Amino acid sequence: MSLVPDNLNYTVEHEWLKVQEDGQARVGITDYAQDSLSDVVFVELPEVGEQFTRGDVMAVAESVKAASDIYAPISGKIVSINEKLEESPELVNESPYEFGWMVLIEPEGEVNGLLDAASYRESID
Repeated sequence: MSLVPDNLNYTVEHEWLKVQEDGQARVGITDYAQDSLSDVVFVELPEVGEQFTRGDVMAVAESVKAASDIYAPISGKIVSINEKLEESPELVNESPYEFGWMVLIEPEGEVNGLLDAASYRESID
């Protein structure tokens, strides 16, 4: 059974999002997604400053099984990336919600239209 923390928001494409105290949103892929991918061997992240619209492909996670697109869960600008993933992409598998996060986004407007933990759990059961 996949770990689905209650304090995050989710997408049906298996990204998670947490709005920080400063209003920026930390984004990564869920435990379910990393488990489905298997061993992540490379993560291609966007450039700081890039702008995305909700649903745009913003990153790619490559595993021993396949490459998987990572979609922007909200519209906004990338303000930071997790540079640790360049040398240690396995962090996505080992700690998808803590050390394996991918980007920080400065949201463009309200963060809404995402799933809560209960709804996400239903979508993966």
